[in-house]
Formats: sequence, structure tokens, C-alpha cells
Amino acid sequence: MMKKWSRLFTAAALALLLIFASLPAFAATNSADKQPTTVSQGTGRAVLDNADYFGDLPDNTPVSVDIVLKVKDEHLLQSYIDRSVNPNSAFYHKYLSVHEFGSNFGASPATISALTQYLKNYHISTKVYANHLIVSASGTAGDFNKAFSVTIQKAKFKGRSFHAAKNGPKLPRFLANNVLAVLGLTNYSELTPRSVKRPLTLTPNASGGPLSLNPSDLIKQYNVGPLYSKGADGTGQTIGIVTLADFNTEDAYSFWQQEGIDVKPDRIHKKLVDGGSDWNGYEETTLDVEQSGALAPKSDINVYVGPNTDTGFVNAFATAIDENTASQISVSWGLSETAITAAIKEQTEDPAYAQVFNQLFEQAAAQGISMFASAGDAGSYDASRDAGTYNLAVDNPADSPYITAAGGTTLPWSYTTRTGVKLNVSSERAWGWNYLYPYFDSLGLNTPKGWASYYFVGGGGGFSQLFATPNYQKGVSGVNQYTAVQLWQPSTDFGSVTPLSDSKIVTGQATGRNMPDVSLNADPYTGYKVYLSDPDTPGSNAGFITLGGTSVVSPQLAGLTALMNSSQNDRIGFWNSQIYRFAKQKNSPFHPLNTTGAENTNLFYTGTEGTIYNQGTGLGTIDVASLADHFQNPFSK
Repeated sequence: MMKKWSRLFTAAALALLLIFASLPAFAATNSADKQPTTVSQGTGRAVLDNADYFGDLPDNTPVSVDIVLKVKDEHLLQSYIDRSVNPNSAFYHKYLSVHEFGSNFGASPATISALTQYLKNYHISTKVYANHLIVSASGTAGDFNKAFSVTIQKAKFKGRSFHAAKNGPKLPRFLANNVLAVLGLTNYSELTPRSVKRPLTLTPNASGGPLSLNPSDLIKQYNVGPLYSKGADGTGQTIGIVTLADFNTEDAYSFWQQEGIDVKPDRIHKKLVDGGSDWNGYEETTLDVEQSGALAPKSDINVYVGPNTDTGFVNAFATAIDENTASQISVSWGLSETAITAAIKEQTEDPAYAQVFNQLFEQAAAQGISMFASAGDAGSYDASRDAGTYNLAVDNPADSPYITAAGGTTLPWSYTTRTGVKLNVSSERAWGWNYLYPYFDSLGLNTPKGWASYYFVGGGGGFSQLFATPNYQKGVSGVNQYTAVQLWQPSTDFGSVTPLSDSKIVTGQATGRNMPDVSLNADPYTGYKVYLSDPDTPGSNAGFITLGGTSVVSPQLAGLTALMNSSQNDRIGFWNSQIYRFAKQKNSPFHPLNTTGAENTNLFYTGTEGTIYNQGTGLGTIDVASLADHFQNPFSK
């Protein structure tokens, strides 16, 4: 059971940790305070400037908007998070309740009151999240036009219809100074699921073939069995899945039954946020529930389904974190940092969009929630899918320093195609489809049209351009330095690439949050079985397919955390500040994949001999039983 801060700290200890200034007065007392001041939107110039506009949105159209407020005393919050997972600190495992977080690090009551009253004056109703960071507002287009000094218009971009406020929203300065971003005046979104199918069918034959794995295979591969032998089964735990697509709950129960997994009955709780979503991407949600729930069979699973919009994504996270029921939360949706920086023109040093999610993940860490996100499935070229560019890039929201980024590997397998092309992965390696290039070449797929679907596929990793290198990564060998296998030569504008006839090894240094953090098997050709039926019609045309992607790994990590948490008295909490410390110990629970060369690359980054970390696979793969022991007995390590 989570301990309450008020029962654990003396007044003197609190005074040492939290020093607050008196609440500011937000009543506008002069004309300068009332001066309209522009605030950030989630969707920026790249979309807004290039969209086709065809009239104003009717004034009576219902619109939902999130006003995201700035976290208070962020450096103090980050210090507190570090202490809460440091076994040498007096604050170890003394996590905050949602109320305590909101009171100490959310916006002040005066800010909340002033903002809600301002919106009420324009007939806009509000819901204030307990974290005091998100104010959800509901009104009409006409109401918001007046309140934010905008004109919401109908627009089209990339074949999609949406509404948009081309010019930035404005608020009186005394409010704008406390607002991080306004989301929802534009409801365009490019968020996509990170599951990956096999693009070409390879039927197993005498020479081998692709793998279609069960949860039992993961349990064996990564030494999970000892936890079950000790009685761990997820009892008392809740796994949170944040997703943007609906799904059939019956599919998951059918999967577990056919896999022979004895699960807790009625364990899935579907929570529709802002009305929920459609079925576009339901394979992703189904995969997340089936994989996480299989590893912690007696846990509950809360599935937070939000619409595929900025506000839907934010509110799904805010709901899950504010409920504070799930001790581990996974997400498998995202977009590249390149897409974000293109959308938020000239704000790469202070990107409001990414910071919105980062604040929520800081809240989760302070409450002892373990967060996991997929690192992406285009290898080191994450933007090749959504932005259409071939620069080195990483994925958001996995780039946040306060979430554990799940990378991918390929397990050993071999195969000889009908045309005589031999494929062989002799040992577990970073997931990058360069080992399939000879086969793709033989099919004539080595063309600009074929590159995105076949050649630029692998586990995400590299360096964030939005977030600095976090303290927990500093001093770890391999961080901020890299060895790479250069397979492609990007053009000067990164809009195209040229394949190199001979790969070459290059080394270098970079800064920024290094990704991923850890990796497990994610290659669809060594992927996991998922049971699916038709959307809206449970049980019809049902059957197994095999999926991969780092979106398999993030829910698996959440399930494994629930398994480990069920054998502890406290939440494990934020992984990253702990696992980088464990990785430097002689009895590290991680297996670094640090061999150098084309046999271990995510299409650019490879291993560096003797180092603990690389940007292809992070700290490497996990000995789960050993990691559980490290979490449970940190003082003996």
C-alpha cells in the first residue's frame, strides 16, 4: 500500500524539501496585466501554414480545449523524484499522493481560480484535474474565438479534415504567464501506433523460418520463471494502457485461454476518456492488453481510450496518472521529434508540446508510477515515416527523461528463400532490417518507394533534440558517444538518401537524452502471436496474427513490472534513475549488446566494445529475475 506523505515526514523535513513563496495575486490591477499575450498551441506552423482553409467553423460547433499550466518548482520536483528512488535517501519510496502533487507542484489555487473565472465569463465550462496542471474546457467555437482572440476555421491537410486556429491563441498576460500550451483549438493529430506486421510472408521450411512466439517464450528468454516460482502473479496490481483506439475485450480473454494462462476474471476495465475513440489502430490496443496481461495474470488492466487528438492523448495520460490506481502504465503511440519541431516553428529549445507530456510523466514518477513508451520502429531514422525525412531522429513521448523508452532486438533465426537468399541471425542483436536487405534487393524493392516500408525498419534509438541528457545517464560508459554502421548517405536536406555499396564504421559524440533505455525482442519476424477478431463484432473472423514493434516491448515491461510489484510492499517507481545505477554494478541485471558491426545495428547505431550503453539497444536486454532482486534489495548491491 502506498504510504502517505503526511504520515512520513516531520514538519522540519518538509521545510527542508519544500520552500514556497506566498501565492501571487492574479487579479489584473493595471492595463499591462490585461495585455493580450500569445501562448503556444500543440500543433504549429508546418501544419497551420500549409493547410487549405475553406471557411470558418460555425460558432455553435462544440469544441473541447485543454489549457496546460506550468508545473511549479520543477527543479525541486525533479530532485524529489531522484530521492524517492535513491535507497540512500530518507525519502526513499515515500511517494506523493495526487493531492500532494497538485498542492506542491501544480498551479496555485489563485491561478486556477483566475483561469476558470476568465473562461466562465465567456460561457466556457471547465474541469480541473487533481494535478492542477490540466484544465479541460468545453464550449462553442464562438466562445473560444472570443476568449482566445482567434478564428477557428475548417481546414484540410494531407487528405485529412480538421478545424484549426491559424493564428496563435492569446490570453491576458496575468494568465498567459502561467500557461504552457493550449491544445484543441486545432484538432489535427499525426499520432500513430507502433506495432509492425511482416510485410512479406516467409513460410517456414527445412531451413528454418520466422518465429511466432508465445508469452512462455519471453518468460524463458529473459529469465522470468523464478518470479513465478516465488509466487508472484500480479495480485493486487493494476496495469494501465494509454491508447487512442478501441478494441474487443473478448479477444484478450480468448488469447489467454488458448495460451493456457489462468487469469483473473473480469480484469479488463475499459475507460473512455473524452468519449473514447474509433477502431483505427485496434490491433495495437489488443496487443498491449494481451501481452501485458499474460505476464501478470492476476493483475487488473485499466485501458484508457482517448480520441486521436492532442487533447485526447493528454487527457488519457492525465486521467490514468490522476487516478493513481495503476502502478505501471504503458503507451505504444507516438510521433517523431522531427515532426514535432517542424510543427512547432522555432521552438526546438523549449517545445511546449513535448513538455506537456514530460510534466505528466514527472507527476507519475513523483507518485511512484513506472511509465513505459515504445521507442519507435524506423530504427535510427524515426522521421522517415511521419515527416518523410531521413535525418537521425527519435520518438516522442519516449524521449521524455521521465519515461522508460522500450527498444527492440531480433532473436536468432535462419531461413533460405525460394530464390536462394540465405538469412541468418546467429545471436540476439539490435533490431534493424539490414539483415533482410539482400532479400529485399532480390525482389527489386531497393527504390525510394520501397525504402520506408522495407529498409527503414528497426528499433528506435539515438539522441533527443528536445531534452538534455538526464543526470542518471551521465557517467555511464557509452552515453553521449557512439559507434555506428553507416549504411545510407542522407541528402543535404534529408529529403532522400542513397544506399552505400560498402558500409563503414563511424564514431562520434552527441548530446541529449540517449534512447532507448532497455530492449527486448521486437522484430516481427521473431514476433509474438496476437488474437484478433473483427472490430465491433467480437468473435467474427477471429484468429492469430504475428506482430512486432517496440510497441510489443512497452506493455511487456509494464506486465513484468506488475509481476515484480506484486512481490513487494512498495511500488518500484521510476525505473531509469535506478536501472542506470544497477547497470554500473558488477552483478548488473542487463546484458549489453555491445558488439560492433552490421550484425548489431538499428540501421545506424551499433555497439561499442566494453561499454555499458549504446543507442541501438540501450542498456541491453534484461535478466528479469535479477532485476527484480535489485529492485527489492537495493542496499545489498
